[in-house]
Amino acid sequence: MSSSPSSGWRVGRGSVCYPVMSEDTGSSLFRPDLLAGRVALITGGGTGIGAGITRVLARHGADVVLASRRREHLEPMASEVAQLGRDALVCQLDVRDRDACDAVVAQALDRFGHIDLLINNAAGNFLVRAAELSEKGWRAVVDIVLTGTFNMSQAVYPALRDSGGASIINITTTYVGSGAPFMAHSGAAKAGVLNLTRTLAVEWGGDGIRVNAVAPGLVEETEGARRLAESIGIVDAYRKQVPLGRLVTIDDVAATVLFLVSDAASQITGVEITVDGGESLGGGFKGISDALDGIP
Repeated sequence: MSSSPSSGWRVGRGSVCYPVMSEDTGSSLFRPDLLAGRVALITGGGTGIGAGITRVLARHGADVVLASRRREHLEPMASEVAQLGRDALVCQLDVRDRDACDAVVAQALDRFGHIDLLINNAAGNFLVRAAELSEKGWRAVVDIVLTGTFNMSQAVYPALRDSGGASIINITTTYVGSGAPFMAHSGAAKAGVLNLTRTLAVEWGGDGIRVNAVAPGLVEETEGARRLAESIGIVDAYRKQVPLGRLVTIDDVAATVLFLVSDAASQITGVEITVDGGESLGGGFKGISDALDGIP
C-alpha cells in the first residue's frame, strides 16, 4: 500500500482508495474540539482497535482512562495521548473482577470528576473446535467479553447517569449473526453483548445514556487478524468475500466510534453498526469454513 500525507488517502489492493485518520485528516472529518470536556474510559485501550479508538477520541478533545490487564500495554498510549495535549489515567484492570471495575471508576472520578463515555473493547479469542472446547476455555472468553462488558457498564452507570448525555460503545463482531467455525465461545459471548446493548439502551435511555455497538469485520494489522486469520492462511479467501475489496482498518472502526459518541448520533441508540466492507452480506465466514476445517 502507499499513502499520501498531503491528501490523507491510501491506495489499497486493486487501486481501492480510502481515507486515513491521520492527525490532519481526522481533524478535517470531525471538529478537533468535538469531544472537548469529555472523559472516555476505554477497556483494552492500549493496543489494536482499542488504541485506535483511544487515539481518535483524544485527538478530538477527550481525556481518557485506559484500562487493561497489562499495564505495559497502556503506558505508550498514555504518552501518545499526552503528546496530543490530553490527560490519560492508566489503570490495570481485569474486567472479570467487578470490585476492580468499581475501583477503576473511583480512580477516574477522583482524577477527572466525571465520566461521559465508556468503550467496552476488552476481548479474548482463540481457534478451537466446539467439540474440543474446554470449560475453562469457554469461561475465559465468555467472562472477559460478556461478563466483563456487563461489569464495566454497571460499575460506570452512576457516573454516566450524572453526565447529562453519556454514551456506551460495545465492540461486537460480524459473526454474531452468521456464526463462525472454531469460535463458538466468542460468537456466543458477543451475541450476548449485542443483546445487552439493546437491553441497556432501553433501560438507561431515560437517564440520558445511549448504548450502541460496532461490529468490525476482519481488521488488518491487529493481533486478532494475526491469530485468527493470518496464522492459518485464510486472509486472501476472506478478502475475496469483501464487496469493497479490502479489509477493515483500525481507523475505520475508530471513526465509526467517534461518530456514535458525537452529538451527530444523539438520536441513535440500541443499534449495531457493521464495519466490514459488506463482507457479512457475502457470507465470508461460510466461504472459508473449509479452510478452517483443514486445521490439523
